[in-house]
This record gives sequence, C-alpha cells and structure tokens, in this order.
Amino acid sequence: MSSAGPEGRKKMRECDGLIDSLVYYIQGAIADHEPNDKATENCVCILHNLSYQLEVELPESYAQSIYIQRRNISTNDRTPGCFGTRSRKVKEKQQDTPLPEEKSNPRGVESLWHSTLIRIYLSLIAKSTRNYTQEASLGALQNLTAGTGPMPFSVAQTVVRKANGLPSIRTMLHVSHPAVKKTAVSLLRNLSRNTSLQNDIAREVLPDLVSILPDYVPGSDTACETTASVCYTLYNLTQSSSHNARLLLNTGGLPKIIAISMNDSNMFSKASKAASVLLYFLWAHTDLHNAYKKADFKKTDFVNTRTTKAYNSLRD
Repeated sequence: MSSAGPEGRKKMRECDGLIDSLVYYIQGAIADHEPNDKATENCVCILHNLSYQLEVELPESYAQSIYIQRRNISTNDRTPGCFGTRSRKVKEKQQDTPLPEEKSNPRGVESLWHSTLIRIYLSLIAKSTRNYTQEASLGALQNLTAGTGPMPFSVAQTVVRKANGLPSIRTMLHVSHPAVKKTAVSLLRNLSRNTSLQNDIAREVLPDLVSILPDYVPGSDTACETTASVCYTLYNLTQSSSHNARLLLNTGGLPKIIAISMNDSNMFSKASKAASVLLYFLWAHTDLHNAYKKADFKKTDFVNTRTTKAYNSLRD
C-alpha cells in the first residue's frame, strides 16, 4: 500500500497513529536486540516509501511552518543541477537558511524527518544483517536528503554531525549486495551537496569511494549507475577544495576515473559522462597541475574532446 503512489502515501501519512506505531515497533525491536526481525524489515520499508518525495508532498500546514525561511529563494533556483553557476548559488543560499526547529515529542508525519527516526535508521544500518532492512534504511535517508530546503539540509547535518552516521554508511560501500551499495552511494551523493559537510565527508569516506571505483566501465545498469554516483559525489567533494582533489590524487583515483571516461565506446553512458565531467573540473585546480604532472598525468587526460563534450552536454 505504501508504494501505491502519491495518494496512497498521503492517506497513510494522515492515518492517525500509523507512523507512530511503526516507529514504536522498530524501537522495541532494536531495544530487544532483534534488528533482523522480518516485521522490522516491513516497518522500515513502509517508512522508506512514506519518506519518498516528502518535501514536495508535505501538507500545506507543515510546509508553511518549515519552509517560511525559503522566502528569499526564487522559484527558478529551487532545483539545482549537478554542475554550473546556478547550482552553486542555490547551495550558497541553502547554507544561509536557518534549520527548522525540532519538536521534542513528534507525532505522525512529523516523525518522518525527526532526529529520533534518523538515528533509528543509522542503528539498523549498523546492526541489521538483512539486506532489505539496510537498503530501506539507507533509502529513507536518501529520500530525506534529496531536496534543497531546510528539512533535507537539517537531516544531512544530523546524519553527518549529530548522529555520526558516516562510519555506518561507509561500511555499506563494501557490502556484496549491489542494491545496498548503490543506495549508500546515492545517499552520500545527496549529503555531499551540502557544502558545510564536504570536508567531513571527504575525510571519512573519499578513500572508500575511490576504492570501490572499478578499473573499467561496468556492464550492468546498477553497477554503471553506482559508478556514476561515485563520480558525482567525488565532484561535489573536490569542486571547491584543492585539498580534497589532492586526496583523490593521492588515493589512486585518477587512473580509474580516466579509464572509466576513456574506455567506454559510448561516451554518453552515465558512468562515462560523470567521469569525464569530474576530470574536466579536476583540471580547474591550477595549483595541482604540477602534482598531476609529477604523477605522469597530462592535460589531455583531463581536458579533451570527450570531457569537453560531456561537460557541455550537462550545461545544455
């Protein structure tokens, strides 16, 4: 029922006591050291679905109280792209937006973005061995951090700083289950858009992101999408930081990124395009040119016909 669509989600969010009961059950399972309980998995999957597009589907009464601080952000700037000036301006405005106040005793739909539930998700990620529970917990956090307003900004701050969630998420980068790994990377991609958290994220997980990059363009759609998300996350972490770009160089990331960019016959595959754009912007760190040359990388490795076309296609 929770995956039936917008109307189904709306009805379930409005159902008195439903969300509170789901949260209560999961809290009990964690307290009883039973994170692998099948019913817990089902509860988390429901909450995952109910968190989907929450920012745009919130009832007006909640939206007005939470997003009143957005009055200075123009409508045209509400949806940032991965790259470009407009995206940077939105991020800058986002950092100036005050965080919404949290209620000490949330009820119903308010619980979906509350720090209590965020910590529950992180606890399940760390303690459960059920892939679907891990994926749903990561997916719920991914949904909650997908927007550009105060709520996703606040959730990102809670995940990274207040709840110290990066170690648990980092562990999920190395699991064998493709869907869990893909969702963990997508969550990190969302978190890395928050400029105030980028150095924390780079310090904690950038080497791990480099380690899971393949030495070639993956064949499966899931692997290709995961690789593309890793490249976009690395772009977010390195765009404004020469230190993080140097860390990427020192951890052996450049040969992999060049291979992904160049060794694919279809330059407009998701992975190849993402790697090409990342290379294009890594060259923009002029203070690292000597370091690149010492590591035997040439300008053409970073800026060539393929990378320029990939960059221009995103701008268009």
